[in-house]
Amino acid sequence: MAPEGHTTGNVDSAEIAKFEALAARWWDPNTEFKPLHDINPLRANFIDSRSPVAGKAHIDVGCGGGLLTEALAQRGANVTGIDMGEAPLTVAKLHALESGLDIQYQQITAEAMAVDHPNHFDLVTCLEMLEHVPDPSSVVQACANLAKPGGDIYFSTLNRNPKSYAFAILGAEYLLKLLPKGTHEYSKFIKPSELAQWMRSAGLELVAMTGMVYNPITKTYRLNDHDVSVNYLVHARKPHD
Repeated sequence: MAPEGHTTGNVDSAEIAKFEALAARWWDPNTEFKPLHDINPLRANFIDSRSPVAGKAHIDVGCGGGLLTEALAQRGANVTGIDMGEAPLTVAKLHALESGLDIQYQQITAEAMAVDHPNHFDLVTCLEMLEHVPDPSSVVQACANLAKPGGDIYFSTLNRNPKSYAFAILGAEYLLKLLPKGTHEYSKFIKPSELAQWMRSAGLELVAMTGMVYNPITKTYRLNDHDVSVNYLVHARKPHD
């Protein structure tokens, strides 16, 4: 086993190990994955409303156990899911079989997939993944390379500021216990300006950005175009040649 924090390519083994350990509980909405289950309909609706997915070739980068992957497959997308965690992928494959969905899952990095399948996908999603890799800008470039000209790309991640530290780490991991302690590292959070710069460098156009806001009293999430201070979703597009 690689030492903690060891990186091979653009992969952090310690980050992979976190989700390997939790994989068996991925599809249980009453576990550490409840926040993902809660925001999944918001994410899927945001994507499908802007880029109707039925019949589209879609790749989900950093798919984990397959929550978003399945949600878009159920809406008619032709989906490929990639991740570097073997255990989450095994869970994803089994759940897809149980759900009767035809999803192609592969253990491969975004960068390697982009070399094998450039300009191939109508839709690329990379949600809650950029903050878990050593070089997120490399993943952004790979997502751009995977998309067809005119294709849509979606990212989501966590903003880096005192409020996001208070909400996403102190609140979610320690006070409300919505997530296991150590799920996130504040230094890896990404400001929207940084993500926007990486997208520009990759030749992508920013189409829209919205926040995902949690109400601890009602224990619900909602999209808010005016508040991207903690968790935010970005819609980008690869220009036509």
